[in-house]
Amino acid sequence: MFQLCGINYDPVASNNRENTKHRVPIDREYHVHPDPILPHTRNPISLPYSGSDPLELIGASSPAENDVSAVLLLPPIVAPSEPQLPPILFFKHITSRNHDYTRQNITAIMSKLLRLRARPLTWGSSFTARQFSTTRPALAVRGGSKLFKDADAAVADIKSGSTLLSSGFGLCGVADTLIGALNRRGRDSLNSLTAVSNNAGVEGKGGLATLTSAGQVDRLILSYLGNNKVLEKKYLTGELAIELCPQGTLAERIRAAGAGIPAFFTPTAAHTLLQDGEIPVRLDKSGAVVEKGRKRETREFNGRTFLMETAIEGDVAIIRAWKADKEGNCVFRYATKAFGPIMAKAAKLTIVEAENIVEVGAIDPNDVDLPGIFVDRIVPSTAEKNIEVLKLREEGSDGPPKATNEAQERRNRIARRASKELKPGYYVNLGVGIPTLAVSFLPADSTVHIQSENGILGMGAYPTKDEVDPDIINAGKETVTLVPGASVFDSAESFGMIRGGHVDVSILGALQVSAVGDLANYMIPGKVFKGMGGAMDLVANPDNTKIVVATEHCAKDGSSKIKQQCTLPLTGARVVSTIITDLCVFEVDREQGTLALTELAPGVSVEEVRSKTDADFSVVDDLKQME
Repeated sequence: MFQLCGINYDPVASNNRENTKHRVPIDREYHVHPDPILPHTRNPISLPYSGSDPLELIGASSPAENDVSAVLLLPPIVAPSEPQLPPILFFKHITSRNHDYTRQNITAIMSKLLRLRARPLTWGSSFTARQFSTTRPALAVRGGSKLFKDADAAVADIKSGSTLLSSGFGLCGVADTLIGALNRRGRDSLNSLTAVSNNAGVEGKGGLATLTSAGQVDRLILSYLGNNKVLEKKYLTGELAIELCPQGTLAERIRAAGAGIPAFFTPTAAHTLLQDGEIPVRLDKSGAVVEKGRKRETREFNGRTFLMETAIEGDVAIIRAWKADKEGNCVFRYATKAFGPIMAKAAKLTIVEAENIVEVGAIDPNDVDLPGIFVDRIVPSTAEKNIEVLKLREEGSDGPPKATNEAQERRNRIARRASKELKPGYYVNLGVGIPTLAVSFLPADSTVHIQSENGILGMGAYPTKDEVDPDIINAGKETVTLVPGASVFDSAESFGMIRGGHVDVSILGALQVSAVGDLANYMIPGKVFKGMGGAMDLVANPDNTKIVVATEHCAKDGSSKIKQQCTLPLTGARVVSTIITDLCVFEVDREQGTLALTELAPGVSVEEVRSKTDADFSVVDDLKQME
């Protein structure tokens, strides 16, 4: 029995029947039995097809063929006495009262509809196609094979204007096979995409940069541009819109969509430009603001300010997995897990490119990172893995880097002192740059646990040439290793640790830091527009996670980074407890809003510190020398 549901558009209104379900028996010769009139369906939600639509089902030339066209509908509400069974196909009767559905006719329609051109249809199988949007249709097949022969076939029906969730962190775990297929569609066929990702790729090396360079993306929602100068220029000249979102908030907005949560409150970004909607989303060619940011609703909980953030749901998610079985159960490898599982759950249609496609049962249930219920299409991953920053150590070169110039000596001095903040047994997060160097000054038997925001707990040293693995990187996209006892997890889990105050110490760099503990480290308006990454999340719980700033005392132009009041956009307000520079150490009383000099670097005087500091500070009686 093959169920057909449809709409009777008989011009004689009196012939239209009640809104009910109707089963049409098909015999072994695949002919519809007599009286194949399908019932009238009121107010259908149909999937429109245009002549240029690649999913057009009937290109009829004869009147007989013209009488029938297929449309996708959600099941109509049936009478209480009838079971609500999922329809397979809906057909629209235009004029004829006696259509003969042949095997060839139905096979052709179903093959095109379900994009099964590369796989034979098995009669007797049950297929259900779910419609999600009348303007950006995404077909999630239930009951049919999820395997597609290649990425081009899997993305052929993605529509212009879709919201695309793109997994990966930097170039690690990026679905480059699927991105390449989307790019081959061309700008005329696929454009005006809203792309959601942590990063926007690297020009010439992969990621979303492939699509932004081709003009297929109109809007990006991300946390960090990094060194993508081409993308930064496109934003500053008004070629595309960029919505900056803190990395942890981005992960939680995506996770919330998959969990059916429309909005939530977070302390991240309180008292920043993001709260007030003051980070422009779109500029014109002259740099004038065309679209302002979205002002956040705020709420006070336990004396703290929280911002309301809304969920981000995607029309399509493109994911790269290490292994997938034919039911869609997926396993991710190391840091590739960052955004993969949460994005797969937050999209109406999820396409996975897998490095290894295995039979059902080949993956132990305990090893499944993403259950098959969240996966709709699977293709082989054919793109090579890329490494954004290859960082190596030589065999037997454990320990801090040797200073070869004065600048490196200053950096080492700061990192050495910062390492003293990392006590045995602590769980710590280290920002990019000088903070990352701190771990190299720890003793070999250190029990400090290094957390990396891209989903690693137990990060080790840089690898030797033989240890390099493109799936193991740190927050700076550098290659690293894992220590025994390490664990890996997705970005929502990672920032739950951070935002929840489970991390003991976080060490960050700075552009400016104020006498009251305000931190600015992500933007110089008109000059630097890289994004905040995870920094706003890292400072969101300063009462439970000690925030340490490790930075050179002065900027390249000689101006002090230690200010009475920050002049650059804030990452967080009253969040910093300790400031470590190449000249000294300050302790901040965040409640009182005061700054105290507690340590001096060798050869540095209090007078020199005062001359290079644009903030008032006191000097403690027991002033110590920096170690």
